[in-house]
Amino acid sequence: GLCWAVTRRLREDGLLAGVSEATTLGFGSRLKGFAVCFCLGVLCSILGAVFLWLPHGLTLFAVFYTVGNIASITSTFFLMGPAKQLKKMFELTRLIATIIMLVCLGLTLCSALWWKNKGLTLIFCILQFLALTWYSLSFIPFAR
Repeated sequence: GLCWAVTRRLREDGLLAGVSEATTLGFGSRLKGFAVCFCLGVLCSILGAVFLWLPHGLTLFAVFYTVGNIASITSTFFLMGPAKQLKKMFELTRLIATIIMLVCLGLTLCSALWWKNKGLTLIFCILQFLALTWYSLSFIPFAR
Protein backbone atom coordinates (compact mmCIF):
# COMPACT_ATOMS: atom_id res chain seq x y z
CA GLY A 1 0.00 0.00 0.00
CA LEU A 2 1.33 3.28 1.23
CA CYS A 3 4.94 2.16 1.83
CA TRP A 4 5.15 0.70 -1.67
CA ALA A 5 3.79 3.92 -3.21
CA VAL A 6 6.24 6.10 -1.26
CA THR A 7 9.18 3.87 -2.19
CA ARG A 8 8.15 3.91 -5.86
CA ARG A 9 7.87 7.69 -5.77
CA LEU A 10 11.32 8.02 -4.19
CA ARG A 11 12.80 5.79 -6.89
CA GLU A 12 11.10 7.79 -9.64
CA ASP A 13 12.36 11.08 -8.23
CA GLY A 14 15.86 9.65 -7.94
CA LEU A 15 16.05 10.53 -4.25
CA LEU A 16 17.25 7.07 -3.24
CA ALA A 17 19.97 7.18 -5.87
CA GLY A 18 20.98 10.64 -4.68
CA VAL A 19 21.25 9.48 -1.08
CA SER A 20 23.23 6.45 -2.17
CA GLU A 21 25.65 8.54 -4.23
CA ALA A 22 26.03 11.14 -1.49
CA THR A 23 26.99 8.51 1.05
CA THR A 24 29.64 6.66 -0.90
CA LEU A 25 32.63 6.78 1.40
CA GLY A 26 35.81 4.81 1.20
CA PHE A 27 36.36 1.89 3.57
CA GLY A 28 38.72 3.89 5.79
CA SER A 29 36.30 6.81 6.02
CA ARG A 30 33.46 4.45 6.89
CA LEU A 31 35.49 2.87 9.68
CA LYS A 32 36.50 6.27 11.04
CA GLY A 33 32.90 7.51 10.93
CA PHE A 34 31.71 4.36 12.67
CA ALA A 35 34.42 4.62 15.36
CA VAL A 36 33.81 8.32 16.05
CA CYS A 37 30.02 7.97 16.19
CA PHE A 38 30.17 4.80 18.29
CA CYS A 39 32.70 6.30 20.73
CA LEU A 40 30.56 9.43 21.09
CA GLY A 41 27.60 7.16 21.84
CA VAL A 42 29.53 5.28 24.49
CA LEU A 43 30.83 8.54 25.97
CA CYS A 44 27.29 9.97 26.18
CA SER A 45 26.04 6.79 27.86
CA ILE A 46 28.89 6.90 30.39
CA LEU A 47 28.25 10.59 31.08
CA GLY A 48 24.59 9.73 31.58
CA ALA A 49 25.56 7.12 34.16
CA VAL A 50 27.69 9.71 35.99
CA PHE A 51 24.83 12.23 35.95
CA LEU A 52 22.52 9.62 37.48
CA TRP A 53 24.36 9.99 40.79
CA LEU A 54 24.10 13.78 40.91
CA PRO A 55 21.18 15.53 42.59
CA HIS A 56 18.36 15.91 40.06
CA GLY A 57 20.48 14.00 37.56
CA LEU A 58 17.82 11.58 36.35
CA THR A 59 16.80 13.89 33.50
CA LEU A 60 20.40 14.35 32.38
CA PHE A 61 20.94 10.61 32.64
CA ALA A 62 17.90 9.89 30.47
CA VAL A 63 18.89 12.43 27.83
CA PHE A 64 22.56 11.43 27.64
CA TYR A 65 21.76 7.71 27.76
CA THR A 66 19.20 8.07 24.96
CA VAL A 67 21.47 10.28 22.81
CA GLY A 68 24.26 7.75 23.38
CA ASN A 69 22.06 4.90 22.15
CA ILE A 70 20.96 6.90 19.12
CA ALA A 71 24.59 7.72 18.26
CA SER A 72 25.58 4.08 18.64
CA ILE A 73 22.76 2.94 16.35
CA THR A 74 23.59 5.69 13.86
CA SER A 75 27.23 4.57 13.80
CA THR A 76 26.18 1.44 11.91
CA PHE A 77 24.99 3.68 9.06
CA PHE A 78 28.66 4.23 8.26
CA LEU A 79 29.30 0.51 7.89
CA MET A 80 26.37 -0.40 5.64
CA GLY A 81 25.15 2.92 4.38
CA PRO A 82 21.99 4.56 5.67
CA ALA A 83 19.57 3.19 3.08
CA LYS A 84 20.68 -0.42 3.52
CA GLN A 85 20.74 -0.13 7.31
CA LEU A 86 17.23 1.36 7.40
CA LYS A 87 16.01 -1.45 5.14
CA LYS A 88 17.51 -4.02 7.50
CA MET A 89 16.04 -2.28 10.54
CA PHE A 90 12.53 -2.59 9.14
CA GLU A 91 12.72 -6.15 7.80
CA LEU A 92 9.93 -8.39 9.09
CA THR A 93 12.32 -10.36 11.32
CA ARG A 94 13.16 -7.25 13.38
CA LEU A 95 10.25 -4.91 12.67
CA ILE A 96 8.67 -5.28 16.12
CA ALA A 97 12.04 -4.92 17.87
CA THR A 98 12.82 -1.78 15.86
CA ILE A 99 9.46 -0.16 16.54
CA ILE A 100 9.58 -0.92 20.27
CA MET A 101 13.16 0.37 20.47
CA LEU A 102 12.29 3.64 18.69
CA VAL A 103 9.15 4.14 20.80
CA CYS A 104 11.17 3.56 24.00
CA LEU A 105 13.79 6.09 22.88
CA GLY A 106 11.08 8.67 22.28
CA LEU A 107 9.15 7.94 25.48
CA THR A 108 12.33 8.19 27.56
CA LEU A 109 12.95 11.69 26.23
CA CYS A 110 9.28 12.70 26.61
CA SER A 111 9.08 11.50 30.22
CA ALA A 112 12.36 13.23 31.13
CA LEU A 113 11.97 16.53 29.29
CA TRP A 114 8.25 17.28 28.95
CA TRP A 115 6.38 15.19 31.50
CA LYS A 116 9.16 15.49 34.11
CA ASN A 117 8.08 12.20 35.66
CA LYS A 118 11.09 10.51 37.27
CA GLY A 119 9.36 7.16 37.76
CA LEU A 120 8.33 6.94 34.11
CA THR A 121 11.77 8.13 33.03
CA LEU A 122 13.44 5.30 34.92
CA ILE A 123 10.96 2.73 33.63
CA PHE A 124 11.45 3.89 30.04
CA CYS A 125 15.25 3.83 30.43
CA ILE A 126 15.03 0.20 31.55
CA LEU A 127 12.63 -0.62 28.72
CA GLN A 128 14.95 1.21 26.32
CA PHE A 129 17.85 -0.99 27.43
CA LEU A 130 15.79 -4.18 27.03
CA ALA A 131 14.41 -3.06 23.64
CA LEU A 132 17.88 -2.15 22.37
CA THR A 133 19.20 -5.53 23.53
CA TRP A 134 16.36 -7.33 21.72
CA TYR A 135 16.95 -5.21 18.62
CA SER A 136 20.71 -5.94 18.67
CA LEU A 137 20.11 -9.67 19.11
CA SER A 138 17.85 -9.62 16.03
CA PHE A 139 20.97 -9.14 13.90
CA ILE A 140 22.54 -12.35 15.20
CA PRO A 141 21.08 -15.49 13.60
CA PHE A 142 19.23 -17.69 16.13
CA ALA A 143 20.16 -15.32 19.01
CA ARG A 144 16.59 -14.36 19.82
